[in-house]
Amino acid sequence: MDRPLLEIIGLHAADAERAEAGGADRIELVGTMEFDGLSPEPGLVEQVCAATSLPVRVMLRLREGFGTDGGEATRLVGLARSYEDAGASGLVFGFLNAHSEIDRSVITTLAQATDLPWTFHRAVDATLDSDRAWRLLPRLGCDQVLTAGSARGVEEGLDDLIARANQDPTVARLIMAGGGLQTDHVPWLMRAGITAFHLGSRVRPTASWKAYVDDELVAMWRKLLDATHRKLGG
Repeated sequence: MDRPLLEIIGLHAADAERAEAGGADRIELVGTMEFDGLSPEPGLVEQVCAATSLPVRVMLRLREGFGTDGGEATRLVGLARSYEDAGASGLVFGFLNAHSEIDRSVITTLAQATDLPWTFHRAVDATLDSDRAWRLLPRLGCDQVLTAGSARGVEEGLDDLIARANQDPTVARLIMAGGGLQTDHVPWLMRAGITAFHLGSRVRPTASWKAYVDDELVAMWRKLLDATHRKLGG
């Protein structure tokens, strides 16, 4: 992509329409922001995909935390396939085992359930050994990793994101920065080679999840990303 990627969290069709109007590149669709984002019903996926020309990646997550039991994995596979049938262009998931390590078995099962590209979400920020997790992530098959660098958000994880991106261009290309992202973080992240950004409450009036996405706030971020990219020679 010639310009930085801007992904917006959507809860319904109106969010997707407004995100597209503001210049977003992609929607991450969730059914609710309870527990930081849970899976939507397949019918909602179909509605949102019909309302926008943007790619829509859909959250696969059924409960609080990043673990699964045996039955949940089977249900998640069924959801993944139903989302593909409903028009989703990608999926978003990430699960950890009882040792707070990436659950390779569940991840592999879900990755092989469809032909859709997928994002490993912020479960990576909750791993016990983040260095070990990042050594594994490039081999899992995801094309992006949504991360704040810290479970507490980008403000706390900024130095970690920058260091990881500077150490390995492959990692820099995988990182999509999100989780309390602020405008003053953008130049630092882009200088490190990070060109994908994820926003949720910050593109809604008063940062409220009860409010629709505001296309003017999306446009402000679009202009900031593009201007910073040009300034840095992108």
